[in-house]
Amino acid sequence: MSEENARFVWFDLMTTDVKGAESFYTDIIGWKAATWQEGHYDLWKAGDEDVGGVMPLDDQARAAGAPPQWLAYIATRDVDATVQKAKKLGGKVLAPPTDIPNVGRYAMLADPQGASFGVFQARHLPAPEDAAKPGHFGWAELNTTDWKAAWKFYSDLFGWKHTTSMDMGPDHGEYFMFGLDEKQAFGGMSNSASVMHARPHWLHYVNVKNADETAKRVTEKGGQGLQGPMDVPGGGRIAQCLDPQGARFAVFSPTTQR
Repeated sequence: MSEENARFVWFDLMTTDVKGAESFYTDIIGWKAATWQEGHYDLWKAGDEDVGGVMPLDDQARAAGAPPQWLAYIATRDVDATVQKAKKLGGKVLAPPTDIPNVGRYAMLADPQGASFGVFQARHLPAPEDAAKPGHFGWAELNTTDWKAAWKFYSDLFGWKHTTSMDMGPDHGEYFMFGLDEKQAFGGMSNSASVMHARPHWLHYVNVKNADETAKRVTEKGGQGLQGPMDVPGGGRIAQCLDPQGARFAVFSPTTQR
C-alpha cells in the first residue's frame, strides 16, 4: 500500500465467491491472487505490485443486504482524526479504526448520501505506484444522489480541489471532476445514482490495454456489461461492468483500439 495523502491507494473486493472472483479477474485484468491470511484475505497483484485484496463478504453484511462490492481506501496521515472529522461532517462509521500489524491502520466509512469508502494510514511509506499502468486503478467515480452535498463532504474531509466539469445532458447533469490540485484530476462525481435508481456508490476504473476486448471477455466469463464500451472526452475508451458475483467495476484503455 502506498501513502500519498488523500489519494485512493488500496482496493478491496468483498464477494460471495472468492475463488470464482479470483478466476474471473485473473482472466479479465491479468491479476494474480496471493494468499495473505488463509481463508480470510488474498492479495491482488499486478505483476510484482500489490494493488488490493479480496475477502469473503461477511455474514453481517449479507444479512444487512449488502451486495458484493469494491471498497477503496483513501490515504490519510491520521485515521482516527479523519474518522472524527467525517462524523462531524455527517458521515457514518461502518468499521472503527483498526490496526493491521506491521501494515497500518484503517477504518470504513459512508458519506452522508450512503456511499462507502475506507481510509488508510500506512505504517511505512513506500514510493507511490504509477496509477496509469495496466492493472492499476486510475480513476474514481462517485455516482450519487446529491453531488454538491457530497463534494462539500469530501473536499472538507480530504482537501480535494475542483479541476473541471462537463455537461452530460439533461438526465445526468454535471460531471464534476477533482484532484489534489486544480490541474490533475483523478476522479469525478455526478447524480447518476438517481438516474440509475441505484444506491450511491464509488465506481473504480482499472487500466487495461483494450477496453473493448476486455468488455467482451467480461460477458464470456459470466459477467455483465452495464455501459459501453464507449469513447470518453480527452481520449480513451471505457466500459462499466458487473462481475459474476454482482460487484460493479469499470475498465479504461488510453487508446481507441477496437
